[in-house]
Amino acid sequence: MSTDPYALFSDWLGEAARSEPNDPNALCLATCTPEGRPSARMVLLKGHDARGFVFYTNLESRKGRELAANPFAALCFHWKTLQRSVRVEGAVEAVSEAEADEYYASRARGSRIGAWASRQSRPLEGRWALEKAVADYTLKFGVGAIPRPPHWSGFRVVPERIEFWRDMPFRLHERRVFHRDGAAWREEALYP
Repeated sequence: MSTDPYALFSDWLGEAARSEPNDPNALCLATCTPEGRPSARMVLLKGHDARGFVFYTNLESRKGRELAANPFAALCFHWKTLQRSVRVEGAVEAVSEAEADEYYASRARGSRIGAWASRQSRPLEGRWALEKAVADYTLKFGVGAIPRPPHWSGFRVVPERIEFWRDMPFRLHERRVFHRDGAAWREEALYP
């Protein structure tokens, strides 16, 4: 196996894309509330490279507010068909405006309208309110361009630690952990 955690992750994600029936890029994102309590939810990975792991969201959502207050997160990927998982921990930074614009433009038109219509994580008085907002923004933008809302962007988790877990017989699982050591990575094995 690779000694470069980014290359190893790319290999595993590629295998998951061929074997997982749905959303091989799904991950559990864990943040922390201002009171210090854990908060987790599922999101989709939309990019990864040597700079980190990228996802997009409404900045006014619960996760957006939590990351603004405490810019650290943990990610957990689990691929049941492969019997593998990857855990990532690190600081969080905003993606560039250009990156956010590029990804936003690649989304389906309905998803771009939804980014304007959804007041993510806030109370919804009824489904009709969301449907009305979608209709209003659909009318507003017509068939023209739909700009990226100012409250919608992305985050990059810059890993300090990446753990690769692989199921092995008799629960003697393989665990490889990469720790950032300056510009390099230090690897160690852990007991299962």
